[in-house]
Parts: sequence; structure tokens; C-alpha cells
Amino acid sequence: MIKDIIFGTVGGLGLFLYGIHIMSDALQKAAGDKMRKILGMITNKAFFGLLAGAGITSIIQSSSATTVMVVGFVNAGLMTLRQSLGVILGADIGTTITAQIIAFKITHYVLPVIGIGFALHFFCKKRVPKQIGLAIFGFGVLFLGLSIMTDTVRHLSNSQAAKEMLINFSRTPILGVLAGTILTVVVQSSSATVGLTMALGMGGLININAAIPLLLGDNIGTCITAMLASIGTNVGARRAAVAHLMFKIVGVIIILSILPLYKQLVVCTADSIGRQIANAHTIFNIGIAVLFLPFTAFCARLLEKIVPGKDASLDYAPKFLEPHLLNTPSIAIEQARKELVRMTEMVKTMVDKAMDGFFKKDIDMMHDAIKKEDAVDNLQSSITHYLVELSEKSLSSETAEKIPALLHSVNDIERVGDISENLVELGERAIEKKLPFSDKAIKELGEMYSEVTAMLEDTINALELNDVAIARKVWGREKRINELTETFGNNHTSRLRNRACNIVSGIVFLDLLSNFEKIGDHLNNVADAVISGLQWDSNTSTQ
Repeated sequence: MIKDIIFGTVGGLGLFLYGIHIMSDALQKAAGDKMRKILGMITNKAFFGLLAGAGITSIIQSSSATTVMVVGFVNAGLMTLRQSLGVILGADIGTTITAQIIAFKITHYVLPVIGIGFALHFFCKKRVPKQIGLAIFGFGVLFLGLSIMTDTVRHLSNSQAAKEMLINFSRTPILGVLAGTILTVVVQSSSATVGLTMALGMGGLININAAIPLLLGDNIGTCITAMLASIGTNVGARRAAVAHLMFKIVGVIIILSILPLYKQLVVCTADSIGRQIANAHTIFNIGIAVLFLPFTAFCARLLEKIVPGKDASLDYAPKFLEPHLLNTPSIAIEQARKELVRMTEMVKTMVDKAMDGFFKKDIDMMHDAIKKEDAVDNLQSSITHYLVELSEKSLSSETAEKIPALLHSVNDIERVGDISENLVELGERAIEKKLPFSDKAIKELGEMYSEVTAMLEDTINALELNDVAIARKVWGREKRINELTETFGNNHTSRLRNRACNIVSGIVFLDLLSNFEKIGDHLNNVADAVISGLQWDSNTSTQ
């Protein structure tokens, strides 16, 4: 008897958790682009964040996934702390949809649902229907686990000892809160513990008085996922995770202080205990949203005091490569692109400082360019590692095809960083040896540098805006650089012939032109990637 109860509860909970995992994962893959678009519309108005959080969580059926994403967005600079608060409150409302669905008595149709979901996933070839089929399969497995748990706990209703233990949760609500919190921390899913609470209720083992404290604990326990996700992140991300916990704890304290009134309200909403528990979960989270939503600005200031500190991110550290976003590939690929833009901006700074130092004969200024090289190398390594990790995820064909183009572009930009070091070395040689350059040579180098720095600026804008028209301008500038290299090379030959140029200075001059031309070649490759929509053509050769 005891063995059957243990096996039934553990096995049923396992199926329930597995069903939630399959369903949530499949829905995230089916709706990844939609989530990015929804989050892109978020403004400083907390209400829109609330709608976005509720909508996304309703789609992917996991408040933990949404909250972890939010922590990632704040850490990556995609979202401010104040914006994140509305999304977190909305996510808590969206997750109650799971409990509302569970409250429908559809356990008799579990096996057909599993069969239909499997058939859709197995036979459909297109990505979205295939993932929807897998979500339906997970939905069926979820209900199968719930059915097993409910049937198992019904046997416990004959045990006076078990009843007495669970009744203590209604006599001493804080015990129920503690039990719900611990269980949710262990299984890492509030939906699972809410489902278990509903199974206990529908199995006749607990009444609504005992269910509500367990439910409140479930809501606190779910915050642990976001708290764990915030470890190692910046101050803003840690504040977002603490905000989630703060909302829940304050809400639980308020409900415990008006518990009899809250219980009466819940009982009035439905006749069956399963629906009452689902409604209690929904009312609690809507209540928290109504309470805190008007005061998100105040909460953000309060969180700055609770979690003090300033975000001081170093240049060499990646800013946008948020690991928690790897499970949302459509967003992760955008983060890699943003980091590439930042890397290109660093490289432009290196080129600018190298050439400013050359023209002003300032070696210290040129050394400032070298200081950025470690940052560029680190970003190349970090972006490459991030994209490799992303490639190991389950990706749509469109996302998968962008990874090689980004990897090649990262390498091209890193090579421009290396070339800027060459510019510094040539400049140092010219300054240390006091090499003379004619006014004509300096003017030509200035014209070439002006074209290269404009090409770098266009490359940054093309990458940042994903703008094909600007990328085509890069093509035009590359042709212009090639023409200038040939023209200025011929001019230099004429000056040598007329003895108007120092031979060693001439070597430096030609090397500078050659390095500028190489920069143009690498930036042209990046422009190719933008124009092709980041769809890499393996026949395209890099310079």
C-alpha cells in the first residue's frame, strides 16, 4: 500500500513535470520570433510590460522561463529594471493559465490527446506544426501524470494520520507556506506543485483551508529559479530577481493577514475544489499585479537601496552575450549581432587612434589603440563561443544559417583589429626614425584614412540597422579604396623617380596603403554578409 502510494506519487509527478517540460520547450521553439517581437514593443509603461509578460507566459506556459529571460534581458541591456517589473508581474499572471486548464476534467481524453500530439509531431514536416504536435503530446503527458497522482492520493484519504498531517496546514498556515516553498524549490516548477496541490484537493485529502497556504508557498518557491539565474549577472539583473521574490513575499504576507476573507472570496468563485485552487492561484497573482503595477518606479528606487551598487562593466567583457537567452535562439542571434557591432566600434576606435597618433606624431595616442586589442580578441573568443553554444541548440533553418555568416564576420572584424596594430607599428617607426613625408603624401594618406573610417562607420550602421542600402555603400567605398591605393601607389612611384621622397618613408607609405586596402577587403566581407541577410555562401572567399 505504502509502496504503491510512493511509486504512484513520484511517477505521476515525474510524468507531470516531463509533460510541462515538453510542452513549454515545444511552445518556446514554435513561438520564439513572436516572443522577440512582443518584447520589442515594451516601453516604460509598466502596463504594456504586464501584457507582454502575461502573453508570453501564456504562450510558453512557464513563468520561470519568462522570468529567467527577463533577468537575461536586464543583464544584456535590452530592458531597464523598471520595464522588467511589469513583465515579471505579467508572467506571474500568465502562469496561472496552466492551473486553470488543469481544473478542467479532461483526464478521460488523455490517451487520445497523447496520440494526436505524437501523430502531428511524427508526420508533420514543417517546424511550427511539428512543435505544436509535441506541445499537445506534452499536454497529454501532463494530464496523465495528474491523473495518476489524483488516483494515488485518493488512497491516502483513508489514512487518518495523513489527513491529520495535512489538516495542520489549515490550522497553522505558515507550515503550509513553508511546505509549498520547499517543494517548489526542489522540483523547480510552481505549475507542478500547484498541480500536486490540486491532486490532493481532488483526491479528497485536503480542503481549501489547507490548499491556500500550500499555494502561497508555491508562489514563493518559484522565485528560486530567477534568483539562481541572477548569480554572476550585473546589479540590474540581480535587482530584477529580487523584485520577483519581493512581490511574492509581500503578497503572501497580505493574504495571510486576511486569510478568512480571502478563503471566502475563493470559495464563492466555484463549486469544485480543483477550480477553487486554480482560482486562488489566479486571484493571488492578479492581486499582486494590481497592488504593485502603479508603483513600479517607486519599487525600482527601493530595489536600488535593497541591492546597492553600480554597474561597472569593463570594455573587454561581453555586454550582450547573455547565456540565459541561448534557449531563445531568435533573440540570442540578435545578441551576437549586437556584440559584433560593439566589437566593430572598438576596432574603429583602434584605427582612429592609430592614425590620429600618426598624423599628430603622438606615440601615447597610438598605444591607446593597442590597449583595445585584448578587448577585441576577448570579444572574438566570446562571440565565437556563444555562437558555437547556440549551434548546439535546436534551431530553425533560418537561424542556423546565420551562424556561419556571423562567425566569418567576427573573424573579419578581428583581422581589422590586427591590422590596426600594424598601423601603430608603422606609425611608431615613422615617429621614432623621424621619417619625413611630403605634404602630398600626408594629404593622400589623410584622404585614404578618411575613406576607411567612413567605411568603418557605414559597416557599423549596416550591421546595427541590418540595412542593405548602407552595406552597398560599403561595397562602393571598397572599390574607391582600391582605386586610391593604385593611384597613390603610382603617385609615390613618380615621387621616388623625381627624388621627392625618402626611400624608407616610401616603404612606410606603401605599407600603410596596403593595410588600408586589407581593411577594405575585410569590411567588404562583412557587407556581403549583411546584403545576403546573414545567409553565408560557402563559395564566398574571405580576404
